[in-house]
Amino acid sequence: MNYGETIITTARTAAAWAAVADVTGWPEWTASMAEVAPLDRPTLGVGSRFRIRQPGFPTTVWRVYDLQPGVSFAWETHAPGVHTFAYHRVEAQPDGTTRISIGIEQSGALAWLVALLTASRTRRYLRMEAAALKAAAESGTIPSPAEAAGDTMDEGVRRTGGR
Repeated sequence: MNYGETIITTARTAAAWAAVADVTGWPEWTASMAEVAPLDRPTLGVGSRFRIRQPGFPTTVWRVYDLQPGVSFAWETHAPGVHTFAYHRVEAQPDGTTRISIGIEQSGALAWLVALLTASRTRRYLRMEAAALKAAAESGTIPSPAEAAGDTMDEGVRRTGGR
């Protein structure tokens, strides 16, 4: 099952990326996230894990498997019979705006059942999250991930495991 949401923001790409990469700040901007807690380190990095609590869903642990700083990251989580991947991308547009794209892909023997039970909520949460990321990016108050953590993120394209 695949779900995606795209939104255009007037914020510069760097500001949109700062909002996307500030995963622990997401619960401050959207009611679709109750908690995003780092388990390894506070910023994104390949292999970093985050515990996420969302209303109406079980608590899950997501592991970052792909990071292209300033551009995108993807993470994954596993539950019995379901493997879920999520992506988050920012892309500069020719007119000076920025496209924010987020999405979920589920596979596995029970993915159809999870989709049957959660598709409506998943779509609603993706819309909420995209709108919240846009608003956060446009607010201009989001520190860069490095500033927030007091260090720098890994540079370059990184891929390990996952897809």
